[in-house]
Amino acid sequence: MDVRVQTGAFDLGAEANGFAGRVDGAGAVVTFTGIVRNTAAGDLQAMEIEHYPGMTETAITAIAEEARTRWALADVLVIHRHGRLAPGETIMMVATAAPHRTDAFEAAEYLMDYLKSRAPFWKKEITAHTADWVAAKDEDEAALTRW
Repeated sequence: MDVRVQTGAFDLGAEANGFAGRVDGAGAVVTFTGIVRNTAAGDLQAMEIEHYPGMTETAITAIAEEARTRWALADVLVIHRHGRLAPGETIMMVATAAPHRTDAFEAAEYLMDYLKSRAPFWKKEITAHTADWVAAKDEDEAALTRW
């Protein structure tokens, strides 16, 4: 299992290939990558993501360990960036490997739902005129009920 919280960009292709190349006994690898999307008005200049070092890694590791107990996973990778990110930049990546695709897909969805709602990150959207903290969304909280 590999959990990284970092400021620097990562190479999605290299990370996915490296992850897939090191898993033993997996018949399926699922990846998801989150990207900074522009606001509906199209005026997002940046997203600033803050976290508490140590606390964040511990929380994400606990979520990943829970996924490993619920599904037959060969491995898990979570990369999440913090700092100032521009629209189009990658925010995060989740990769799961399992003997069968159902476990890999479900575990990846579980991780995404919990990362979205429970990982201790704080996000601020910055436009030319405002800087607003991103509030939790009801649909993200509701997504947790299926697990």
